Amino acid sequence: MARQPRLILPKQPHHILQRANDPQLVFRDDEDYARFLGWLKEASRFYKVAIHAYALLPTHLHLLATPPDEDSLAAMMQKLGRFYVPWYNAKYGRSGGLFEGRFRTAVVDTDRHLLMCSRFIELAPVQAGQAADPKDYAWSSYAHHAGLRPDPVITDHALFWELGNTPFQREAAYTDLVQQGIAADELALIAAAVQKGQPLGTEAFKRELERKTQRRILPAKRGRPFKKPLTDAV
Repeated sequence: MARQPRLILPKQPHHILQRANDPQLVFRDDEDYARFLGWLKEASRFYKVAIHAYALLPTHLHLLATPPDEDSLAAMMQKLGRFYVPWYNAKYGRSGGLFEGRFRTAVVDTDRHLLMCSRFIELAPVQAGQAADPKDYAWSSYAHHAGLRPDPVITDHALFWELGNTPFQREAAYTDLVQQGIAADELALIAAAVQKGQPLGTEAFKRELERKTQRRILPAKRGRPFKKPLTDAV
């Protein structure tokens, strides 16, 4: 059976997950992370994809990104792979693919879930045991949002700007959100959405996506279809 194409919506945020081929590492040292970020900045600008948040971990990476059209996310990720994988293979004397098949993605409901998803991404290094605090991890966008250092990869989403009237207010409000953490059910919800390629949002958001895309998104109702009883024979 052919795979269903990814659900990509122009000008809508998407959570992207890309994993290494088991048991490979995507990044082994600081140079690897820095090279990848440089090519991410180049590829995202070339295809006009806005990167709102990211976290690079040894075996996988997360992005929160808004594409201008249906094709630019895939084009950006392909361009990244064409630059990074040959460079990585040459550096470490290996050959073949590095990443696990296609990247996974979930459309994100801007109104309710965008900042939650951003926090999920920037807390991923803490969840993975790579750092005790997100500010201590060098390879995520948290330092940018917390006002610790600007990040040229990042294009702030309008919802981040709505957190305050000044950079200090926005950074303080976002830092407070991250320090509150994410509830276990929210962690599971975000992780399941991107793993399954399902939208991250409310039921109303998903119903609207079904209307716009003519694709089934909400689960079908359980049970056998209703059948009208036969009339008694005369």
